[in-house]
Amino acid sequence: MEEIEKIKLGISIGDLNGIGCEVVLKTFEDTRMLDFCTPIIFASNKTISHQMKALDLTMPFHGVQEPSKALEGKINIVNVWKEVPQISFGEATAEAGDFAIRSLRAAVAALKEGSIDALVTAPINKTNIQSETFAFPGHTDYLAQELEGESLMFMVTEGLKIGLLTDHVAVKDVSKAIIPRVVRDKVNTIEKSLKMDFGIRRPKIALLGINPHSGDNGVIGKEDDEVLKPVIKEMRNLGHLVYGPYAADSFFGSDGYKKFDAVLAAYHDQGLIPFKTLSFGQGVNFTAGLSKIRTSPDHGTAYEIAGKGVADHGSFKEAVYMAITIVKNRREYQGLTENVLKKQRVKR
Repeated sequence: MEEIEKIKLGISIGDLNGIGCEVVLKTFEDTRMLDFCTPIIFASNKTISHQMKALDLTMPFHGVQEPSKALEGKINIVNVWKEVPQISFGEATAEAGDFAIRSLRAAVAALKEGSIDALVTAPINKTNIQSETFAFPGHTDYLAQELEGESLMFMVTEGLKIGLLTDHVAVKDVSKAIIPRVVRDKVNTIEKSLKMDFGIRRPKIALLGINPHSGDNGVIGKEDDEVLKPVIKEMRNLGHLVYGPYAADSFFGSDGYKKFDAVLAAYHDQGLIPFKTLSFGQGVNFTAGLSKIRTSPDHGTAYEIAGKGVADHGSFKEAVYMAITIVKNRREYQGLTENVLKKQRVKR
């Protein structure tokens, strides 16, 4: 039997002064991980060696100039830069932000050209990455520009999946940003992802209300009645299994989320607070709806513990597993859905 080539997993290194390098290295310190994928880290040999020394970690790696030269069974480092960055653990420096973006740009370029199958991103700091050439509030917005599709921030575990109608939007602007077209697009994106990326044939999706108690019939705001309810009714009539809007304050405490395959929250904290409360350390941030696959851990740079060797790499490891699973699910989905008519004729 012909051996199947392992999934090539690109990794952007994140903020060098945070815990990104630590969780990446700890994940692949377990050599059994190399049975599932070929890791390709976008940084430099000297940078990784410096981080290993600082964190008292020892593991062999293979330096390459381009991802196509990566070897199976090895931790591969693509040399994106020749300089030796100044590492100041716990500090949000402009230099660390610059190297984080250089790693990300190189990894996304490899993803676009197909030399890696999926991308896992280590955490960045949304402040020190800003520059004249990079003015995005985070990974999701940058990937939305670089890759085809409609991006959706999708926080996922095995038993809980939460998408966002609005992600990095100020609370004062949330209600203005939620218009019927946005709701339709996000529902369609989350439904397609559940089918294609997670193998759920008939997804059931719950929408959380925008206002407290979903507006209490207009007493606490009209957006739920005037925007969400008509779109939900319209989509239900078209055959989508979409329900709500549900009052967010009781939805999770009453285990209401367990009746659905995914939940669509109105804004960032409405979705991420319950997600991280229920799943912190095991959750994965997946950018759904794009032509390529990107996952990341559910935490940030954690400057307060950076360089101390105590960071929990559980969420990053889950992000690796999730990326591998989604690559396999997409391949299976594409195989089942392409040339459907041709396959049916053959069966006859």
